[in-house]
Amino acid sequence: MPLFAVICRDNPDMLQTRLDTRDAHLAFLRGSEVLRMAGPLIEDGEMRGSLLVIETDDLAAATAWAADDPYKAAGLFASAEVIEWKKVIG
Repeated sequence: MPLFAVICRDNPDMLQTRLDTRDAHLAFLRGSEVLRMAGPLIEDGEMRGSLLVIETDDLAAATAWAADDPYKAAGLFASAEVIEWKKVIG
């Protein structure tokens, strides 16, 4: 099955929204069977986005999975990109 990178950038001044929604986001990730790795993007020492690597059948399934993230529902993201990714090292 292919891997996909989900790259999300937060809207400006949304750290409190991220913090308020974090528990729901983490529960969503912990309950996922497709997640392979995840973590926040950091700018100036502050969480300002997300990078997730998932394994699904295709781009449509990866995009649908990403759309269910509680962070997206909270309006946290200014942008979210889902792109196929190939692991080479690690």
